Amino acid sequence: MSEQQAQTGEKEALNSPAAKAFPGKGFPAANPMRMAIFGVLIAAGLVWGGVKLYHSFQYVETDNAQIEGDVYPVISRIPGKVETVRVKDNQNVSKGDTLITLDPSDYLVRKDMAAAALQSAEAAESAAAAQISEAAAGERKMQADFRRNSNLRNQDVISQAEYDAVRAGAETSSARYAASSSQHKAAAAQTKMRNADLRNAELQLSYTAITAPAGGHVSKKNVQPGQYVAPGQQLIALVASGDLWVVANYKETQLEKVRPGQPVVIHVDAYPGMEFKGKVESVSSGTGAKFSLLPPDNASGNFVKVTQRVPVKVVFTEKPSVPLAAGMNVITEIRVK
Repeated sequence: MSEQQAQTGEKEALNSPAAKAFPGKGFPAANPMRMAIFGVLIAAGLVWGGVKLYHSFQYVETDNAQIEGDVYPVISRIPGKVETVRVKDNQNVSKGDTLITLDPSDYLVRKDMAAAALQSAEAAESAAAAQISEAAAGERKMQADFRRNSNLRNQDVISQAEYDAVRAGAETSSARYAASSSQHKAAAAQTKMRNADLRNAELQLSYTAITAPAGGHVSKKNVQPGQYVAPGQQLIALVASGDLWVVANYKETQLEKVRPGQPVVIHVDAYPGMEFKGKVESVSSGTGAKFSLLPPDNASGNFVKVTQRVPVKVVFTEKPSVPLAAGMNVITEIRVK
């Protein structure tokens, strides 16, 4: 290569974009705009990292958390055929509202039979009461005769035979009165039993109207008209909407500084960007695994240490401004400092 060609190549290299961007001895020249952007990114990263680090000192956080609520089972207390279902899925109901009615025909008949049996028992008790009144009157008369004849016998006015006859009559009247009293007590007990049977029949009849045990939303309806239901069968599940809380499952290594009463920030996945305020109400006395169907048992010696999670109950300190539902996923941040 000639000297002229070398000089030409050197000029072209010096005039290239890389040489202009990164000037210097053996290095390309720096672009001010690029350096500024790079500096801003580094500063933003440092600020973000500092905020996260500071936040980690102030809060403990978990996304293993869900909203919980009271779930009330609506069950039938008697067997019967479903006559009507008065609610729909997700319908809001109040405590005491009739949700389902069963066919009351059989229970109306039982009530009528119990009422008739009670009337019969009351009539028998009235007859026994009349008998005991009559026996009591006879008892009083015979006892008075016996007292008079005792005096007469002491004065030797009447014979021993006459006195013995009067005494036998008094004893007979006493026995009759005692028997009448026993019959009256038995009749009264029978009346009481029949009255209880009537109340039970009325109670069974009232169970044909299945009502809401609490206010809430119909979340699971497993019943249709015409269906035959058995006692104890769950027909509807009601989720109480007025009392919701959060169960956050924190790692055991995160609980060193967690105490009841500490403020909590709650983020609900369904409402991104919104924050809800709460507080720690309690910390479970057992891990979630301990209450599972088959809890781990390490007594055999085959032990692998796994970090356990402990349920922490968090309650809302302010009523949520949006509707929440049990089972929603949330993120909780407990302020520990």
